[in-house]
Amino acid sequence: MAMVRTTCPYCGVGCGIVAQTGADGSVSIAGDLAHPANLGRLCSKGTALAETLGLANRLLYPEIGGQRTDWETALDRVARGFAETISRHGPDSVAFYVSGQLLTEDYYVANKLMKGFIGAANIDTNSRLCMASSVAAHVRAFGEDIVPGNYEDLEEAELIVCVGSNAAWCHPVLFQRIATARERNPALRLVVIDPRRTATVESADLHLALRPGSDVTLFNGLLAHLARSGKADADFVQRQTQDLEDALAAAKEDASSLDRVAAACGLDIAEVARFFDWFAATERTVTLYSQGVNQSTSGTDKVNAIINCHLLTGRIGRAGMGPFSLTGQPNAMGGREVGGLANQLAVHMRIEDPEARAQVQRFWNAPVVAGKPGLKAVELFDAVAAGRIRAIWIMATNPVVSLPAADRVRAALQRCDLVVVSDCVRDSDTARLAHILLPALAWGEKDGTVTNSERRISRQRAFLPPPGEAKPDWWIVSQVASRLGHAAAFAYHSAAEIFREHAALSGLGNDGSRRFDISALAAIDDEAYDSLPPVQWPVTARRPGGTARLLGDERFKGRFVAVRQRRVANEPDKEFPLALNTGRVRDHWHTMTRTGLSPRLSGHTPEPFVAIHPADAAAAGVAGGDLARIVSPWGEMIARVQCTGAQRPGTVFAPMHWTDAFTACGRVDAMVNPAVDPVSGQPELKHTPVRVERFTVAWQAVALTRRPIDVTGSAYWARLVTSHGWRYELAGAVVPQSWDEWVRTLPADERTGEWIVYRDPRHRVFRAALLQDGRLEACVLVGSDVTVSREWLADLFTRNALSAADRMGLLAGRPMAAAAEPGPVVCACFGVGEGIIRAAIRERGLSSVEAIGGAVRAGTNCGSCRPELASLLRAESGTGRAAAE
Repeated sequence: MAMVRTTCPYCGVGCGIVAQTGADGSVSIAGDLAHPANLGRLCSKGTALAETLGLANRLLYPEIGGQRTDWETALDRVARGFAETISRHGPDSVAFYVSGQLLTEDYYVANKLMKGFIGAANIDTNSRLCMASSVAAHVRAFGEDIVPGNYEDLEEAELIVCVGSNAAWCHPVLFQRIATARERNPALRLVVIDPRRTATVESADLHLALRPGSDVTLFNGLLAHLARSGKADADFVQRQTQDLEDALAAAKEDASSLDRVAAACGLDIAEVARFFDWFAATERTVTLYSQGVNQSTSGTDKVNAIINCHLLTGRIGRAGMGPFSLTGQPNAMGGREVGGLANQLAVHMRIEDPEARAQVQRFWNAPVVAGKPGLKAVELFDAVAAGRIRAIWIMATNPVVSLPAADRVRAALQRCDLVVVSDCVRDSDTARLAHILLPALAWGEKDGTVTNSERRISRQRAFLPPPGEAKPDWWIVSQVASRLGHAAAFAYHSAAEIFREHAALSGLGNDGSRRFDISALAAIDDEAYDSLPPVQWPVTARRPGGTARLLGDERFKGRFVAVRQRRVANEPDKEFPLALNTGRVRDHWHTMTRTGLSPRLSGHTPEPFVAIHPADAAAAGVAGGDLARIVSPWGEMIARVQCTGAQRPGTVFAPMHWTDAFTACGRVDAMVNPAVDPVSGQPELKHTPVRVERFTVAWQAVALTRRPIDVTGSAYWARLVTSHGWRYELAGAVVPQSWDEWVRTLPADERTGEWIVYRDPRHRVFRAALLQDGRLEACVLVGSDVTVSREWLADLFTRNALSAADRMGLLAGRPMAAAAEPGPVVCACFGVGEGIIRAAIRERGLSSVEAIGGAVRAGTNCGSCRPELASLLRAESGTGRAAAE
């Protein structure tokens, strides 16, 4: 088998992967033991990558108006459309919206074309939705977009403060590094600051379930406490910082006492005091933060409030300490390095700096360089809606699902004169609105670099041949640039050639004033590029092997930023009394275009849900298992209710992943608050006023089938891929006149076979199964409440022929034989269900998570299911929380 080392396409951890391809085209995936980011570990999503590599729903050929065409025609049409728009309305009438899924080389070419040759800065990225507040705060505090530390600091620390991050699910490989470090060092404490009781909280020594949006007050209170307690590093502050007085004054005004902090944050004063004392007493402190901090109208201030505490104590740039931003996307940092945000130029140069613009213009030999920042993501699509942007090119992202007030985005694109989409996906909510579709390479096929959360540049290498006529994104952009008259500047033949140009630009006029500098890689040849090992920037003549930590030298001058708690935009009120928080689930990624292809990743969370505190559920008239409508001033969704005490009263949570391809009315961002941070432009994805109300239906059903079925007539539906085909959760507002006729309208193709049917009209129960030569082809079970085991139904599809007991069980809605049912998936890595785990605990007397792993393998790979294993252990045997750790 051929073996290729590459990098995972999911989150910003940047895990190394070894991909092996067989002569028959099969692919196996394993963690790369030699990669410093993950040391061989992979999460459930990374482990299942081989299941997502098929050509289902792939865009394989260029299309215009939904009809296949050739590349020449498609590229000519794109170039002509942009050229005519620019000629009539000026360069600010066009825009690119790009993605952290692009490789650095793709990003570089797109940014170069827009800012240097079109002459506008209207190129922004979906990284605006996850990282922009952190970037803005870094620039305010450090003068540049810099992450000071690295992953080894998690193992060197004695206190880890995790703020607005469910790392156990969203960055599980890093969380397992923390868990391993705690095993080696029992003194290492973990504090989790999050309104929700997440899987990460299950391992915490202290959980601060603060009031949503009150982070600035909490960290201002910590800053004031550190100053009062004499914990300031006076020498460091005097020598290497400025503006402390203003920041302290703001902090004391905002959070003058423990009482005031606790009251403002909705916390117990003893818990606040414990956190403050631990932070004050522990030099080796790392503060991890992620989307719960960034995705806010005060996200930039929240990050600066965290950084202020590290600056005051001099805990930055040294082992085991520092503020650390956990990145959402695999190449969010690489995109920022090349200037992929609308308010950047390139290589950390400032677009407002005329000398920097002149340097870049000369380097690119460009006719012009954009002289002002462009439109950020939310305002960019507002400009599309207003007709100021008349042509837009969307690359490798799905804004009709992921942007706030997403129905407004859909309406804007429907009115836009020209919508170009280059992607690997044929059918997405955004692709459906494209005038021109351009097929791009996917992970496993494309070649280039990405940069992870710790500034580590790694190679993504191709191990699969290009399917159909798909091309690299950099090639597509370069071809359009050539047709716009800029052939000489975009005459690239390889990703390596682009990387060398990018590296050379990073050293341009750089005397050390910009920390981003990879100029030592500007002269590498193609062979060296192909074999480039993971390396952390800066990579310079003085540090050709990279740089592990930054800001630990005398050259560093930090700035304290005075921040005050601001009111959250659009607070809940009588009409919309609850605050909606959105985020990820454990096994899915973004809009499911990749993870939705994997049966084992789909099993853990099969449909959209809304998590709500029992008291709020009672007030709203809903119960666990109900369908509910969640409504905001901007839109609505339908989701399954989960009642849980893990949810803070007054708040609800719904995941971001579901699209129109996987559910009816399940796009959470259709109702999300479009307000943005005034500094970063990052939208408020964590705090939207909503109400929850019962979604009344006359019947519900579950259907499993080997082939897709037509469910568009159902009031609610959600589908997921299974090992045998598809599973559908269905609901309807009106009972059909004939269930027999209704069930025969579902199959999407003509089928012959034997139908077996059970009817109980009095109780509105109907069950039917289609058999072909004794093998189960499809089954539908209807009732007012369908509690049948989906896992048992799925198991029936694995049999060559159903027994008489199986047939009877289908009509009865339960298995006839007493046997341990697998239950809902808990461990996605090994496909282990809840029923199997519970039975093993009871029958074998298991008393620890490790014992469960030894018995049924659950929890022995990525570890993201370990908190759930601990919960099952407690439920079955009363074991304490320590079993998860």
